[in-house]
Amino acid sequence: MNLANKLTILRILLVPVFVVVILSGIKNSLLISALIFAIASITDFLDGYIARKYNLVTNFGKFMDPLADKLLVAAAFITMIDLNLVSSWAVIIIISREFAVSILRAIAASSGIVIAASKWGKAKTVSQILAIMMILLNIPYSNIVMGIAVILTIYSGYDYINLNRNIFKDMD
Repeated sequence: MNLANKLTILRILLVPVFVVVILSGIKNSLLISALIFAIASITDFLDGYIARKYNLVTNFGKFMDPLADKLLVAAAFITMIDLNLVSSWAVIIIISREFAVSILRAIAASSGIVIAASKWGKAKTVSQILAIMMILLNIPYSNIVMGIAVILTIYSGYDYINLNRNIFKDMD
């Protein structure tokens, strides 16, 4: 197994660690969970960079990398609902978009079509990570960044469907 895939697995393994820490109620649990989340988020950047730079792109990585991202973000937002740090309606929008796009990507992949992330999808991911970090660290205006993340989530979902409508139309 190559380094990029090992980083993806590390990110997946950090998800339950994050959940246990954030929900533990230990002193500085939000700060510690923010650190864990930051490390996991950095592995997302690193695994993609390493895979592309050293030509280590694998089918495992193509499938597991986006799954690891979604697990991490969903776990963060769901636990943050439990702690009354975010509104459930915003998280429902974010997770619903992730499910919808993942299902559409899987359908396309079953026909041998790989759909890369768009600039709006990448902006959505960055805004979600930034919102999570700001909320965990209790940084002012985190609610505004969360609002931007929701808007980018909705728009990137629309953009994804719009850009790929011909692919989906041909899949009858």
